[in-house]
Amino acid sequence: MGEGMSSKSLCRCAILLLAAFPLSAQPGTLEIVVRVAPTAGRPEPVRSLPIFLLTKSFAELQAEAERAEPPADFAAFVESLKVSPELKQWMLRKQSAQLSGTEFTRELSADDILNVPEFREAYLARNAGDVTVGFPRARYDERDRERNPEKYEREKRQYLERVRKTIETMPHTKDGMDLYLTHLDAEQRWRREQAERRRRVRHRALELAQTRYLAARAETDLEGRAGFVNVPAGQYWLSTLEGEALVGDVRLRWDVPVAVRPGAVTRIELSNLNGKPPSG
Repeated sequence: MGEGMSSKSLCRCAILLLAAFPLSAQPGTLEIVVRVAPTAGRPEPVRSLPIFLLTKSFAELQAEAERAEPPADFAAFVESLKVSPELKQWMLRKQSAQLSGTEFTRELSADDILNVPEFREAYLARNAGDVTVGFPRARYDERDRERNPEKYEREKRQYLERVRKTIETMPHTKDGMDLYLTHLDAEQRWRREQAERRRRVRHRALELAQTRYLAARAETDLEGRAGFVNVPAGQYWLSTLEGEALVGDVRLRWDVPVAVRPGAVTRIELSNLNGKPPSG
């Protein structure tokens, strides 16, 4: 009788324990192996590779970081430059602050050169004097600007029309004018602003991945294996962040979803099939 009651008591205890710790609350185990095959080669284990168990994909964290960092404003950048309004309008229309190179000079139209003061001055300086054979000479007299403005404007207009025809019929006269614009070329400064913004986005994404959304971290051994134990059941992502596996001619990163099941061992292989080459 007592023995029977003891068995019933044990059953009740077991039921109570299961009720207190339901299966869904039990942690799971995650076992990982990383193997990469070079082109025309056999898979090799990837050693000493840091692997991060995240509660959100690294791709999502990068997108979150992008949203948090306002993009570099080209219009505001151009407005800050100490150049003529006409040059600012040209930059905004072209979405470029580059004023150098053969492609730049080749794409300049006669209207661009004559309507943007900086371009006009650079073009005329390039072809001044006897440098360019057949280049029109200015006939207007600067002294007429005050004493005979009508004559001055007429002769200057006629001269610029001859310059326009020269630009259109002798496009090689544009070559080298960019040498007179180097002090105004803002492309490198604009690229630095963009690079600084990318640096901030990268730093924010890595910080989020290694703090707020980090569940655990491990590193592969000599066999390319790593693991996580006592992981609460749920959906995770295995990510190498910006770390990469280099095997032969193949470079890969991972950002792979994985479900940890309660009270079970989940095994996953990171390989060429679910890896991606580093962007950029």
